[in-house]
Amino acid sequence: MSTPLARVLHALGLTLVIAFTLFPFYWMVTSSLKEQTDLLASPPVWLFTPTLSHYADVFADDRVLGAVGNSLIIAIATTIFAVALGAPAAYALARFEFRGKNDLWFWFISNRMISPIVLALPIYLLAIQLRLLDTHLVLILIYLTFNLPIVVWICTDQFRSIPKELEQAARLEGASQFVIFRKIYVPLGLPGIAVSAIFSFIFSWNELLYALVLTRRDVQTAPVIATSYMSGYELPWGKIMATGTVIVLPVTIFALLVSRHMVRGLTMGATK
Repeated sequence: MSTPLARVLHALGLTLVIAFTLFPFYWMVTSSLKEQTDLLASPPVWLFTPTLSHYADVFADDRVLGAVGNSLIIAIATTIFAVALGAPAAYALARFEFRGKNDLWFWFISNRMISPIVLALPIYLLAIQLRLLDTHLVLILIYLTFNLPIVVWICTDQFRSIPKELEQAARLEGASQFVIFRKIYVPLGLPGIAVSAIFSFIFSWNELLYALVLTRRDVQTAPVIATSYMSGYELPWGKIMATGTVIVLPVTIFALLVSRHMVRGLTMGATK
């Protein structure tokens, strides 16, 4: 039963969660607009005269724009390959019975439980042997390894929620397996495919560990550039925060624009 006290506590809880979630973003954005003296002031300065000098320094640095371009190339390519390979694999897992299916499914859902740092050294040595160090391809392949299970996981649940009767009716009409997948499962499972693509893009965009290990100068990504300022005795906090804002803002806007599709895709497979 909903009582006035319950509604007040509910609103208070939501307010605390939202404030706790948004405060780091607020602090990063406001810090990017402060002078260095305001940034280092103790106690913190809440009212200040904003400046865009840190953003001018960031956009004057060719490394930042190049890193953002590298992040876009790698994230988009990883997302395209992950969806192109993961959606058919999810369809097979959702609709066909074959030997080793349970083991394969367990590998997909447990893949993300592996700590990335455990595999960093073997992958680094493998990249050296294959002469892939500091290339777009090595990051695309590594991110594909981690994002493909996510796509398969989400899309399999989506495809399982689609009634089998639709597929059986299509078979009676003479439709081939590929036509059934393309004309029935892809359109009806589009919310799940969209959500998996969004997660794949965001994870690839934000990843730091492997980008730090496997790149040197030519293919540095945006998160790597942000950490490159953190050296020496006097840290340029304003520039670091401005770079962080430039990196986070496109993904945040993108997530807000597609949030409706994300909620729909995540909840579609949970209800029948």
